[in-house]
Amino acid sequence: MRATAVRMGLLALPLVFFTLFFAYPVAAIVGRGLTDAGHWQFGRLTAVLGDPDILHVLWFTLWQAAASTGLTLLVALPGAYVFARFDFPGKQLLRAVVAVPFVLPTVVVGSAFLALVGRGGLLDDLWGVRLDTTVWAILLAHVFFNYAVVVRTVGGLWSQLDPRQEEAARVLGAGRFAAWRRVTLPALGPAVAAAALMVFLFTFTSFGVVQILGGPTFSTLEVEIYRQTADFLDLPTAAVLTMIQFVAVLGLLALHAWTVRRRETTLRLVDAARTAHRPRGGGQWALLWGTVAVIAVLLVAPLVVLVVRSFAGPDGYGTVFYTTLGSAASADSTFVVAPLDALWNSLAYGAAATAIALVIGGLAAAALTRRGGRMVRGLDALLMLPLGVSAVTVGFGFLITLDKPPLDLRSSWWLVPLAQALVGVPFVVRTMLPVLRAVDGRLREAAAVLGASPWRVWREVDLPMVRRAVLIAAGFAFAVSLGEFGATVFIARPDHPTLPVAVARLLGRAGELNYGQAMALSTLLMVVCAGALLALERLRTDHSGEF
Repeated sequence: MRATAVRMGLLALPLVFFTLFFAYPVAAIVGRGLTDAGHWQFGRLTAVLGDPDILHVLWFTLWQAAASTGLTLLVALPGAYVFARFDFPGKQLLRAVVAVPFVLPTVVVGSAFLALVGRGGLLDDLWGVRLDTTVWAILLAHVFFNYAVVVRTVGGLWSQLDPRQEEAARVLGAGRFAAWRRVTLPALGPAVAAAALMVFLFTFTSFGVVQILGGPTFSTLEVEIYRQTADFLDLPTAAVLTMIQFVAVLGLLALHAWTVRRRETTLRLVDAARTAHRPRGGGQWALLWGTVAVIAVLLVAPLVVLVVRSFAGPDGYGTVFYTTLGSAASADSTFVVAPLDALWNSLAYGAAATAIALVIGGLAAAALTRRGGRMVRGLDALLMLPLGVSAVTVGFGFLITLDKPPLDLRSSWWLVPLAQALVGVPFVVRTMLPVLRAVDGRLREAAAVLGASPWRVWREVDLPMVRRAVLIAAGFAFAVSLGEFGATVFIARPDHPTLPVAVARLLGRAGELNYGQAMALSTLLMVVCAGALLALERLRTDHSGEF
């Protein structure tokens, strides 16, 4: 009873936070779209689902997510093996480089690929080839963004699988591929499934990448929700699409939770340091260099081109686009403030959102430390919902719900950090929870027997062991807060834009100056996010957590 009371006490603030700033805005949008004069209009479901254009959006959302997932697995699984089994100079640096795209804002990813494959991009200059407004640009950008998900999730488990099991199968006469297929692949199955589901979730709800690279031709559910809400003010259609996306995300999260439980309970793992070795033979060296080449072309090249484009001014290479970022807004400017102000706004918003996410996520992780029944698993899944539910819906919901006392926050500076914290909390929970569960429960029990209160047990036992995980969680929360776009695009005030919003506004206007400033702002945002990630890699010595 005491443990249950402590758990519920820890969950009180996270539940209030999610109720006020997630469930309430989403429910309000859906309710407003599906009711008329206080009566539910469920006939709108069939009307929307009978629209051929909406059916086309649903079909494109599904098949591009499936294609992106399959392509990401095909490209990234060899990399997962290389990082799991090979020990080579520069491995930690290369591992950090691989993880950079995952924490980059989707707007930056879209800008990088626009600079590579779009009008006036590298491919256009060299061979006259343009891939923007084609599905290939979207698929490649999704692989770029999710490569690290597969490498981290699958490679982390692969590095802890005992290689002697596969060696024993080969001694018994099995070939190299047969031994891998019959021994290693079944053991990796849960991790591969978990990675595939996460990639599918991220691509199924893709917004910034499709918004920038897809043009008017391609639209995912998230993009269509934005169009129906912002462009057409058609809340009934947006509400129906939100419900469809919500149901799909719930199913994906349930499958992901099942695969994670399988991964946790069915395998015997060994120390990863015992499984890595120097590449042996020409085949393994070829695999290593092939992986390095893929990383260079697929992950590094778009970012390098982005940086180069940010310096390519009208009169040759220089810093003209960077120097104009600090100029005061003119009458025909995209902003009412200097574009560079968006950088300081984003840093301030990100710091505040990180503090909120650490408090909410830390309390939730502490409450979920002890594995329990369906209630604990349900709450765990609930905390992941903001990653998959339409951020556009959340942002617009903020505008129509947080407009009356005592929660009239429409003009409040805290509105943006609150929305950003929603996407930061899942990363805090997923980073801290595995570490907290690894703490020996007998230490807590001994402290309690000696008379320590629950708060002192946490302070004296848990906190010293998870301090590093807290710093890592803070870094992830800060990085993803900087890049939040779907909700912020609705609620960021014109005089206080964030970097992703500023980049999107610049890309939405014609002119070489706007394009160049978008590349410059994207480069600054990339540098800030990459710096946060590199700091995390120096802290992360045990690769704990799920991200």
